Amino acid sequence: MRVTFLGTGAAGGVPLYGCTCAACQLAHQDPLHIRRPCSALVETAGTRVLIDAGLMDLHDRFPPGSLDAVVLTHYHPDHVQGLFHLRWGKGKPITVYGPPDSEGCADLFKHPGLLKFETVHKHEPFRIGPLRWTPLPLIHSKPTLGYAIEGPEHSRWAYLTDTHGLPPSTAEFLKGWGPFQLAIDCSYPPKDLPKNHNDWHAAIACGEQTGAQTTWLTHLSHAVDDWLLSERPDLPEGVQFARDGLCIDLTAHPR
Repeated sequence: MRVTFLGTGAAGGVPLYGCTCAACQLAHQDPLHIRRPCSALVETAGTRVLIDAGLMDLHDRFPPGSLDAVVLTHYHPDHVQGLFHLRWGKGKPITVYGPPDSEGCADLFKHPGLLKFETVHKHEPFRIGPLRWTPLPLIHSKPTLGYAIEGPEHSRWAYLTDTHGLPPSTAEFLKGWGPFQLAIDCSYPPKDLPKNHNDWHAAIACGEQTGAQTTWLTHLSHAVDDWLLSERPDLPEGVQFARDGLCIDLTAHPR
């Protein structure tokens, strides 16, 4: 199983429109520091699944037939906005799995086009090809699920964004799941009262709480990047920053 971070940014991305902080200026100068809407691609031999659909160029990135499914964490616009263009295409329907949410986002449910929406429920596994997905509840302002994904040869990856901390059932599942790597929301620099998203300390605590082998920080805002540039904090062992385009080959180290 291989995971590619297609986007690692919080809502607004990096550079943030109109912002002149050091992180945003750097992103204007160097494309390596750009953070697009948070999303990832999970691949095995013959199966490709997109997690979240906030990228606005999905119709260019993925030719017809190149995706087996889309899996959504939740229906906030920065995680689904790419579907609004994609739905009016032609060809084979694309299954979109997502959490129970009667409101969804705008008129996606009313006018799905070629999208076929399927609701999944917390702690009820489902399969896409050889990939086993276990939805895990998260703590956010809209119904939100993370996913524990198991591929061939016991390769395991958990993708948990957007969230502020973890519900007990999610933490307990991951602690007993077996060796895995974790992608976790880190939207804020250290903050007294984070809301709806993890700050630096909460994100790192999630990795420690679940026993992840490697914790990848994602859903990063310009404020986090600006704080990193000024403070240059030491990363705890086993914690890494995700970046757009970073590819992780889990089959090489499944256990």
